[in-house]
Formats: sequence, structure tokens, C-alpha cells
Amino acid sequence: MRHVISAVCVRCGAEHEAVPNVTTCHKCGGILDIKYDYNHIKGHLTKEQLTERKDYSMWRYREFLPVGEEGNYPKLRVGWSPLYKADRLAEKIGIKTLYIKDDGINPTASMKDRASAMAVAKAYEAGADTIACSSTGNAASSLAGNAAAAGYKTFIFVPERAPKGKVSQLMIFGATVISVQGTYEDTFRLSAEAIDRWGWYNRNAAINPYLMEGKKTVALEIAEQLNFQMPDYVAISVGDGCSIAGVWKGLKDLHEAGFIDRLPKLISVQASGCYPINRAARTNMPLEPMEENTIADSIAVGVPRNPDKAVNAILESNGVTVEVSDDEILAAMRLLGRTCGVFGEPAGVTGTAGVKKAVELGLIPKGSSVVSIVTGNGLKDVNNAVKAAGEPIHIPPQMDLLLEAFAKSGGPQ
Repeated sequence: MRHVISAVCVRCGAEHEAVPNVTTCHKCGGILDIKYDYNHIKGHLTKEQLTERKDYSMWRYREFLPVGEEGNYPKLRVGWSPLYKADRLAEKIGIKTLYIKDDGINPTASMKDRASAMAVAKAYEAGADTIACSSTGNAASSLAGNAAAAGYKTFIFVPERAPKGKVSQLMIFGATVISVQGTYEDTFRLSAEAIDRWGWYNRNAAINPYLMEGKKTVALEIAEQLNFQMPDYVAISVGDGCSIAGVWKGLKDLHEAGFIDRLPKLISVQASGCYPINRAARTNMPLEPMEENTIADSIAVGVPRNPDKAVNAILESNGVTVEVSDDEILAAMRLLGRTCGVFGEPAGVTGTAGVKKAVELGLIPKGSSVVSIVTGNGLKDVNNAVKAAGEPIHIPPQMDLLLEAFAKSGGPQ
């Protein structure tokens, strides 16, 4: 991998060899960032060459990724999710231009597949046969699915509040699932202890710097799908901080390699019941834990493991932080479905809820262009989908009763 220079600590700047199983800084324990030779990338890939490629997956960007040119890429097709121009939704929100990036169409229905596909590729390089992680749900199911397709064993730790739809995916994919009677913090700690004890490959995104490299491919796709003409803002829901940090890393990589000529600002959206990263970014103070009080389970992370990169991304981009209530999240589920035909889970639509809130609060100009990333499909959490959408009309099979029901509901007259 001549285009990869090293793994650099974001806290103390120490450089480490970018071996497959590198995790945190050996000197200070800080998290690492993969450093690239952008001149090498420029010499081996142009925008024209990229657009001619027929590989419509995240691996079309291999020159920007910590893998060899002929790497052992995982079996499932991850990436190249659609980017929809959402004119009706833009009008309802009151913004000039809005695009929706629907990452819920990935193999296990979330953006986390990008990180898990990278984990499988690096586990192969490391010679591992077992991969493990902790997760509120999506990272777990994405790891289980991608690992199953590649023939790896998985041990996955989830808090007991994880939705049944996500846990059922894990079981279908053959993972060994440990449901922890505690918070996500308890779950993460137990998984870390188990990984150290048995030497499993670590898929925890805040510990393994390669996983953010997988996540950043969503930003590479957005740029290419917009013909490298960048929007004013990119909005995304934030939990552990890995996804927003990955988006920013992808944008910066493109800029350094000369593929884009300007960087958009980030809109960091968290639930009003759990927003430690936004609070740290706004106050420029050390992160303090918060309770995990939101229906958006995938971003209900009271003690984020990747706050440094996330806060840096928000501040470096001169970004916007906004919190949304559970009711606003449910409303965004309905709004996305009824204007775009996109079905997002609560955490998946939180970014879009945040765009609406940011416009209402005057945090972004109404003449802006925005890309909002939907990070997970609504079938992940059917119970909350029912809360958002309501129940169907229940009647016996008689026409007079149908007419009566329509009269009450405002249906056909």
C-alpha cells in the first residue's frame, strides 16, 4: 500500500506503522487517523478514470482506502447508494436545494456496512478468523452479515434495549450474540475486555482507525454523484462520532487530492435526550457523559468513543450543531416517507430532522444546498415506525363500514 504512509495519533501526533491490527496510540492511548500520500493518489487516479469504472461499490475508491489495489474485498456489495434530489421535501422544509443520500439500501440496511466491509478486509490481512464488536444494533448486524458472507465467526455485544429487528438480523447471520443488561458503556467495556482476552479482530469503530476509512466512502460517493460540485452543507446523525468524522475525512481526502475545490460545512445532529458531542463542540469543553434518553437507539451513546475526531470535524468545517426531540424525529420519518419514498429508522432520519430544525432556527440560510444522509432503513425499528405512521384502518369486510370509516378519516368521498 504505497499510498498509505502511517497511522497518526490525533491527540499527540505520534506515527505508527499502518499494520492491519493497529488500534490506539502506543504512547498516549489516543485514537489514530490513517495518513495518505496524496501525490501518489493524484498520480494514479483522476476524476475521469474514476467515473469510467464499472465497480459500483465502495471499493471503486480503492486509491483512497487502506487496501491494496487487488485486495481481498468482501463478498457483499456495499456502497453506491442512491442520492435523490428532494425538491418536494426542500420546499416543505424551506430550503433551496436538498439531496437525500439513502444509505439504508446497503446489504444489512445501514451505513455501518461500509465500516464492517472494511473490518472484514483488514481481518483477512491480519490473518484473523473471528471478529467482534459492541453495538447499539446497526454495527452489530452489519458485521454479522458481512462476516457471514466472508466465512468469519463473530461475537457481538449489544445492550438489552437493542431493537428486536436488529437482534434478529444477528441471529439469522449466525453471530454469537451477548445481550448485556446495562448501558452501551457497559456493553462496550465488556466487549473490549473479551476482545483483549481472546484476541479477536476488533471491529469497534472508535478503536479501529480503518473503520472510519470505510465510512468515509459515503462522502466520496456524494462528491462523485454531484459531479464533484460540493453542497454548502452535509447533515448526518451523530452517536459515537465515527460517522461524522468519517464524512469529514472523506471530504478532506478529496480536497487534498484535488478532486473538489471547496469543503462543505457539517451539520451535526443529535437527539435532545443525548447530545454529548454537540455540547462539547459548542462549549469547546471536554466531553461529559450524558444519559441515553431517546428512541433513536443507534445514536443513543452517552459516552462516545470517538469524540476527538467528531468535535474536530465539526469545528474544522465551521459546522452547525443542532438537537432534535423524539417527536421531531418521528415527524421526519413521516416527512421523508411521504415526500421522498425513503423509509428511515429514527437515527437514520435524525440528520434530516436536524436540517429542518436548523432552517427554522436560522442556523443555515434558506438559500443553501444541503445533502442529508439517511443512515439506516426503517424496517430496523418497526415499533417506532408504527408510532410515526399510525395504524391502518381496521374494519370487517363490508362496504358500508368502509364508507363510514372513510367518512371519519377524511378518505375517499
